[in-house]
Amino acid sequence: MVSLLQIILLILNVVQFVILAHVIMSWLINFGVLNLRQPVVYQIWEGLNRLLEPVYGRIRRILPQMGGLDLAPLVALLAVYALRIVILNNAASFY
Repeated sequence: MVSLLQIILLILNVVQFVILAHVIMSWLINFGVLNLRQPVVYQIWEGLNRLLEPVYGRIRRILPQMGGLDLAPLVALLAVYALRIVILNNAASFY
């Protein structure tokens, strides 16, 4: 059962990394550091968008409109942290 706990925590770490990579990449694209005309940058950006849009779409339906500010990545990241805390606090049931 400890292995199951470690696998779940590994998956949450990967999800956290993907969300942070998406946020940082969006900043770099908006500030003109990265160019979407480059094929590698475009493929990575599209891959991250396709991976995270189902999650962000559900969160955006719940959140109110904030103008140009998108809080969906922040809410998703907070949900990952909260899920991690809940799992670690209940880790005794895995032993």
